[in-house]
Amino acid sequence: MTNKKEVIEMGWNLDNSYITLPKIFFSKINLNPVRSPKLVILNYPLAKSLGLNSDALEGYEGVSILAGNKTIEDGAFIAQAYAGHQFGNFTMLGDGRALLIGEQITPLDERYDIQLKGSGRTPYSRGGDGRAVLGPMLREYIISEAMHGLSIPTTRSLAVVKTGESVIRESKKEGAILTRVASSHIRFGTFEYASKFGSTNQLKELADYSLKRHFPNIKDDENKYLNLLNEVIKSHASLVSKWQTVGFIHGVMNTDNMTISGETIDYGPCAFMDNYNPNTVFSSIDIKGRYAYKNQPIMAEWNLCRFAETLLPLLHENQKDAIKIAQDAISNFSELYYLNWLSKMRSKLGIFNEEEQDKAIIEDLLNMMEKYSEDYTNTFLTLTFNKNKDKDMFNSTEFDNWYKVWQERLKRQPQSKELVHQLMKESNPAVIPRNHRVEEAIAAGDKGDFSVMRKLLDVISRPYEHSKDQEEYAKLPKPSNCPYRTFCGT
Repeated sequence: MTNKKEVIEMGWNLDNSYITLPKIFFSKINLNPVRSPKLVILNYPLAKSLGLNSDALEGYEGVSILAGNKTIEDGAFIAQAYAGHQFGNFTMLGDGRALLIGEQITPLDERYDIQLKGSGRTPYSRGGDGRAVLGPMLREYIISEAMHGLSIPTTRSLAVVKTGESVIRESKKEGAILTRVASSHIRFGTFEYASKFGSTNQLKELADYSLKRHFPNIKDDENKYLNLLNEVIKSHASLVSKWQTVGFIHGVMNTDNMTISGETIDYGPCAFMDNYNPNTVFSSIDIKGRYAYKNQPIMAEWNLCRFAETLLPLLHENQKDAIKIAQDAISNFSELYYLNWLSKMRSKLGIFNEEEQDKAIIEDLLNMMEKYSEDYTNTFLTLTFNKNKDKDMFNSTEFDNWYKVWQERLKRQPQSKELVHQLMKESNPAVIPRNHRVEEAIAAGDKGDFSVMRKLLDVISRPYEHSKDQEEYAKLPKPSNCPYRTFCGT
């Protein structure tokens, strides 16, 4: 165990409110030490915001904690229990390879879970080895930090540590552990677990805890459990609309990968879309396209229905009335999502106010982009800066007609051209973590070169800067006959 002086030196300020819940929600974990941990990357800005001392974390004791080799005196060191619907089928899950160190209280009095991913077996491992491979942990670090740069609610990555041990998958792989930071790891699936395996009182304790932790402004409301449902609906209507407007495809929108806090979690088979195609699927296991780009709002609503079902005993003592209350709440999701999406798409086109014609303008553009296989991100950059119009779509009569309608629309609002341009710059990222760039960084990392990853992180952490050094990262990959596929983090 790390001594008190070293804990203070590193800046750890842990609290463990989650373990005040009934014991069915977690299991205490004994550490699974690794042979020779080595720090690969540390997120210095995030460490500072958490109140952690980067220099101390990079030392032997700090790396030992990030590798799961040593405990902290005030830490929780638990694995959380949860269930969930995976591709529509209910199953028992839990943190099979994750260890919650504890809840860090920051200098601003904020509370964040600090979790080790890939730290070894837990009671929920279901036969797995509890370990993780370097490549997928680098992917999660890159994508989660890109999402943060895009101002999309997300879990974040504090560090990646190599374990010095091999992990057996289809072949021998280098093992690694990711330190993940989250507002909490309470999932829709946590509530499903409580509903399926716990009592109503235990479900109520979980709901009350969630209210206190994430929605303290409504924890004393008369209809607090309905308001909990409403808040979660609103946060996910906003979250998924943000995914859609940057072309992000999660890949595994199972209920265990949806958080009560409204943060994006679990960056396994995720990626950003290049050519605009609503049917795009990146996950190698999503054979039927359940979680395709166009289906993400639909699946978010489906998952919210599962969450609402768990709350029925708390919504009304009469089940029929409880179902009606839940249905009425869920029925608001589609409109909330659409209004969020429409507002963000207006901003991408420099539109400040609202007109009925806006929906048609947006949809006509998207239809053209699909027809001509135009890149999603770069199309909006072309419109923002009025250059690089060398592709087929921009030379078509269709586009000329659309462009005239769009320009007329902009003239009907009072904002100047300069303000329109500024809004578009702030709404359209110069760069996203292009799939080929992510793979390039991972491949270099597998060979021990992390400079490629660091450069990529520097560029994608400031996507709205529109600087000269970002132009190279906006370039598209060479054409390929094979569709890009990603795999669950292993």
